Amino acid sequence: MKAILTWVSAAAALVAASVLPASADTIRVLNWQGYGTDEAWALEEFEKRTGHTVEHEYFNSEQEMLTKLRTNPGAYDVVLINSAYTPQAAEEGLIVPADLSKIANSGDIVAEMLGNKNLTIDGKTYGVPWVWGATSFAVNTDKMDPLPDSIEVLWSPELADKLGWRDDAVEAVQMAAIALGQDINNPSDLDAIKEKLRALKPQIRTFWTSENDWNQFVSAGEFDAATYWSGSASRSAKNFGLPVAFVIPQEGAIGWLDGLSVAKDAPHPEAAHEFINWMIDPDFYVKWDTEVGAPASANAKAMAGLPDDAFNRAVLGNPEVAARLRFMGPIDDDMREKMLELWQETKTYYQQ
Repeated sequence: MKAILTWVSAAAALVAASVLPASADTIRVLNWQGYGTDEAWALEEFEKRTGHTVEHEYFNSEQEMLTKLRTNPGAYDVVLINSAYTPQAAEEGLIVPADLSKIANSGDIVAEMLGNKNLTIDGKTYGVPWVWGATSFAVNTDKMDPLPDSIEVLWSPELADKLGWRDDAVEAVQMAAIALGQDINNPSDLDAIKEKLRALKPQIRTFWTSENDWNQFVSAGEFDAATYWSGSASRSAKNFGLPVAFVIPQEGAIGWLDGLSVAKDAPHPEAAHEFINWMIDPDFYVKWDTEVGAPASANAKAMAGLPDDAFNRAVLGNPEVAARLRFMGPIDDDMREKMLELWQETKTYYQQ
């Protein structure tokens, strides 16, 4: 009997060991704060499934993200990069190609996104498509009814001293480019864009720099309308109960695609791939979108799991609406410098 019990105990231990991860690592993720990867419930579930734990470090701009990668080699495992910046990060050797064979859920990513020329370079996937959405504007539905359908409402006298604007040079120039019908990545008439932005002076209430800023300003009644991101608008309505509605005007909106990349010299590359796989898993995404608010998923199966009336399925999933998006692409250094200079001059003009 004693021998039998010993054998049973040994067998039980062997079975238990077989369902636990061979090794548990702590990976470090570089991202915007509050942008999906740091949801506490998601990290708890990831640890339960893999044994790995996750730490985060945050950035407030793409340029800060690139600087962190340059100055802290070997410090990060996974980094969130807007696809417009992925080619630069790859060219500088800040990230390495992902091995899709280790990311089972990549098989459900929409083919056009998986093959996006900014994420797949020379046949190698430097950024695994994660989420996408639009940058446009949202309105306070208590103040604006019916919803506007033109970007020109931002220049309307009815928004005098009630318009919030993100303090970002590229985004500001691109919003004006859409209003003027110009290419957002290579505008043809910067003088016209400068005049269009200057014309906003009576409307601008203040600038915002973070989602938290935006929510606080709207809660305080400071904005009747403000530039914003589609996924953030969903979170503002669901998490904070704010009376906001996101608008994709007839003229179009800025489209963007975010990817998850493996950092160069990542200390835990295997765990990094496991984490990316979890981030594009329908189990994670559907809960994130329905309970918290999220951008649209690049994973077709995840999008199909949303309720029929979900914004990302009903609105961004509408081909007619999606066709209005003007997707961000790489911007050469000369144009980016011109955009920055134009925006600095415009802000100085606002203060006069």
